Amino acid sequence: MRRQVTITTRAVYHKVASVSIEVPSNIKNEEIHDWLLSNEELFVDELDTKLSKAEFEYGFGLENGMDWADMESETRYDVIESTFGGHL
Repeated sequence: MRRQVTITTRAVYHKVASVSIEVPSNIKNEEIHDWLLSNEELFVDELDTKLSKAEFEYGFGLENGMDWADMESETRYDVIESTFGGHL
């Protein structure tokens, strides 16, 4: 008598998209997070469009500041020409 066996593979793929926006110069680094959340209409649609057009890449996408391995998605910001940034 033969037994049936199910073979299953899970392959993880991800997409990454970025947009750049101007933040007023009077906004301090410590205030950028809140400013972005209050002004997400300046970037959210463009970010969604770019993400939908982005190519799938193999793997988890845990690099360049993306480090929430237990989350399904992650969004962060990085101040250009600075080491300041964080998660939204």
